[in-house]
Amino acid sequence: MANDRYEAHDYYLMDDLLSDEHKLIRDSARAWVKQEVSPIIEDYYERAEFPKQIIPGLGAIGGFGPYIPEEYGGPGLDQISYGLIMQELERCDSGLRSTSSVQSSLVMYPIWKFGSEEQKQKYLPKLATGEFIGCFGLTEPDFGSNPGGMVTNIKDAGDHYILNGAKMWISNAPFADCAVVWAKNEEGRIKGLIVDRGMEGFETPEMHGKHSLRASATGELIFNNVKIPKENILPNKDGLGAPLQCLDSARYGIAWGAIGAALDCYDAALRYSKERIQFGKPIGSFQLQQKKLAEMITEITKAQLLTFRLGQLRNDGKATSSQISMAKRNNVDMALKIAREARQMHGAMGISNEYPMMRHMANLESVITYEGTHDIHLLITGMDVTGIPAFQ
Repeated sequence: MANDRYEAHDYYLMDDLLSDEHKLIRDSARAWVKQEVSPIIEDYYERAEFPKQIIPGLGAIGGFGPYIPEEYGGPGLDQISYGLIMQELERCDSGLRSTSSVQSSLVMYPIWKFGSEEQKQKYLPKLATGEFIGCFGLTEPDFGSNPGGMVTNIKDAGDHYILNGAKMWISNAPFADCAVVWAKNEEGRIKGLIVDRGMEGFETPEMHGKHSLRASATGELIFNNVKIPKENILPNKDGLGAPLQCLDSARYGIAWGAIGAALDCYDAALRYSKERIQFGKPIGSFQLQQKKLAEMITEITKAQLLTFRLGQLRNDGKATSSQISMAKRNNVDMALKIAREARQMHGAMGISNEYPMMRHMANLESVITYEGTHDIHLLITGMDVTGIPAFQ
């Protein structure tokens, strides 16, 4: 088992901006990750398997729905607390954060915001502890960046609906107990609904052959004339804006999580630069290595400031979708570049599983694509500043 030697880095004293509660939540998540997940993550990554035994622990540290009110089983934390937890999880592995943020922002969030009181009471407490695991069905085989083109559909059959279609690239799908699925009704309006495992005609085959996010379970959702009780429809919001609002919450978590991955790569590179001796002295004494490290911590610090301010805006209900897009795009791109530089600093050792950079690099290749690709988020910012959409 690997020994987690990670030490935190706070160049601009960001901790001074955090409350004691924020720091306690972050440090608790960090300690749990170091003890329970870091020692096993490389093994599970190579096996392409999610370590299901950690699910109760994820629930215990607030990893499932941190901002869900206590009346529904959540801890009722603020948005900065949510971000800090995501940062600590992705510092270990993007797949770990994916499992958590899907459960939080793409399953619990829509039930909390758009669901009936009965749905909230039925699902949220069990999702908060990890007794239930959920997934989110939006992306389809032919519709990724254009989710409005979906063909998955529901038809009214009297006392229930009939659901047909398929979703692809769905995190948590292979072992999810329920799925929040988006489908078009007969008028072409997008509706959210909850599909429970065990419903006849509902299958969740696992997808294999991934070079990225290998420690996260990914699958398909297949619906073949599935009978959906009408009480499983999310009643309080429909249209494409509903799933996009969920994605805003998830993308916000990714912006924090990517900082964690970058910090882990930077920490490994900094330590290695002091320990690796070449030409009779540590490689950290050479100008080019110091340039790499200085640029890494600069970009991390800029991302920390960007994301902390975004968290304040989220807490105040002022953050826009475009602001979230900017942070998601910037921070994931930053983390991926740092992973590559850190890998190079380690030389040949950088490709071995003794160090985390190659795994982070491979994972971040997915993170830069999912929940809005790098280019789409760039165009969202472009549309926001010019008022002209370039992708329609």
